[in-house]
Amino acid sequence: MTERGGAIVFSVRIVPRARRDSIDGEFQDALKAHVTAPPVDGRANDALRRILADRLNVPVSAVKILSGEKSRMKRVEVRGVTPAQIQALA
Repeated sequence: MTERGGAIVFSVRIVPRARRDSIDGEFQDALKAHVTAPPVDGRANDALRRILADRLNVPVSAVKILSGEKSRMKRVEVRGVTPAQIQALA
């Protein structure tokens, strides 16, 4: 996890087509997230953005996927949060 320009950047390991949307701790130094959406047309990425925004109490526009749009490992940037808030998700 790094801090840059008022935003926190961290890694997320996503599991699409899960039974429920959830954030379930850490996996290999990344936050692990399950989303019900399939990995088609960016729907899993949108679901990830929504779940992170909801859990961190920020607008969806504050959550941005920097890299890994077509991968299970993603680099995510969230504006308006502290490192402690991200660590509390795990």
